[in-house]
Amino acid sequence: MEGESVTLQINVTELQRDDEILWTFGTKGPLIAKTNGVNNYFPDDLDGRFRDRLELDQKTGSLTITNTSTELSGVYEAEISRSNSSPKHRFNVTFYARLPIPVIISKFSNCSSSSSSSSCSLLCSVVNVSHVTLSWFKGNSLLSNFSMSDLSISLSLPLEIECLDDSYSCVVAYSFSNQTSHLNTELCQTCPDCAFCCHVSEAVIRLVVSALVGVAAACIVTYDITSRKVDQDRA
Repeated sequence: MEGESVTLQINVTELQRDDEILWTFGTKGPLIAKTNGVNNYFPDDLDGRFRDRLELDQKTGSLTITNTSTELSGVYEAEISRSNSSPKHRFNVTFYARLPIPVIISKFSNCSSSSSSSSCSLLCSVVNVSHVTLSWFKGNSLLSNFSMSDLSISLSLPLEIECLDDSYSCVVAYSFSNQTSHLNTELCQTCPDCAFCCHVSEAVIRLVVSALVGVAAACIVTYDITSRKVDQDRA
């Protein structure tokens, strides 16, 4: 992550006499650091991106990059200059910007003409991100998501809901880190006559079950009364 330090190790236990390690940035790029096991050398950094950010281990030749930023992403090469060979090591390093917290806004709320249901259109957005996935969740269940690898863009993901509760959340994530915003139900206006819209289905089921139980009980009582009358007539 941006701001953290990273050490590029080249599998050298200890530099030998006359060994020299040269570090460059980019394929056949400029020299950024050099050591012979005794003295370290850091050439002038023309654009200033590596200034006061590089450290060399004189024993192993490993390069440490500190106070990192996304502009330091790229290919780093280490060449071990020896009398009989010049092996190279290459590192492809990507520094990721810290993720912003997603912003959830309400586009509009809608009540049906019968006021029997309501819906709310939401929009979750993040700015200046790259290589991320933006997702809507209800609890732990994924509702929708969208991924983008372009650099420094803004992402938005819409969602329309009917049941207003605080179980909805919007998540922006790398493969190893994420940021989450939870829905504030005050963003959506519930219909005046629809305070319990989210529980309509449950209420209907309960009414149907109650009605069926009532009908069954009535049938039993009617059958019992009819049976008694028949017995009395026979007597």
